[in-house]
Amino acid sequence: MILCVKNIDSESPGLIGQYFDKKEYGIVTVELGRNDSLPDMLNGIKGVIILGGPMNVYEEDKYPYLKDEDTFIKKVLDEKVPFLGICLGAQLLAKASGAKVTKAREEEIGFSSVKLTGEGEEDPLFRGLGKEIDVFQWHQDTFGIPSGGTLLAVSEACRNQAFRIGNNAYGLQFHPEMTARMIDDWTLEYQNSREETLRAKRERIMSHYHDKKDNLSINVKRMCENFENIIKA
Repeated sequence: MILCVKNIDSESPGLIGQYFDKKEYGIVTVELGRNDSLPDMLNGIKGVIILGGPMNVYEEDKYPYLKDEDTFIKKVLDEKVPFLGICLGAQLLAKASGAKVTKAREEEIGFSSVKLTGEGEEDPLFRGLGKEIDVFQWHQDTFGIPSGGTLLAVSEACRNQAFRIGNNAYGLQFHPEMTARMIDDWTLEYQNSREETLRAKRERIMSHYHDKKDNLSINVKRMCENFENIIKA
C-alpha cells in the first residue's frame, strides 16, 4: 500500500491520490490533524507521501505530531522506503535529514515555473517532464539542501524547489496534486488568517488554473508514473 499522511483536512492528495487509488497498491490515509497515529512498523508499505499544511516544522510545541513525523521520516529513510514530501512534507524531510528550514525571502501563492537542474533532468522522478515545469505554489518557508542531498529544481523567487536524498526520497516545495476544488478551498480557508489580498488573488489563480489544467494533469500523471516506477525498482 501507499501511505499518505495529511497534516490538515483541506490538504488532500488530490490528483496524486486519484492516480494511486486506481493502482494495485491502494492508498491509505493517516490524518494527523484528526489525531490518527503513524504506524510503528513499515511492513507492507511500498511508498510514503507526506502532504502540506499551514504549520511550520519548528512549531512542534503547537503541533506535537510534527515530532512524530520527524521520527517516522527518519525510519522511512533508514529502511529506504520510497518517499515523496510535498511542501511541508518536503520541509520535514529536509529537517529530518539535518538541513535548516527557514522563512523564504518572499511568500509564494499561485502559479509559477521551476527549472530542473542538470541532475533534475536526469532524475527518475522528473523523466519526460522537460526542463521547465508549470507548478502551483503556496508556502512561506523554504528548506536547505541536506548534506549528501541533490538539488533537482530551482526558481527565481525561491531557489530550492526539489531535492532528493539517497535514491528514492524526494522533497517538492511546490504542489503537483492540486485540483480546482482544492484551490477554491484553500483560498477560502486561509484568507481569514492572511491579508485580504487573497480575495483578489483567488480569481486570478483560478483563471490561471483553467488555462494550465490540461498541462498540469499530464505532468502530475507522468510524475506519478515515475514515482510508481521508483517504488517498483
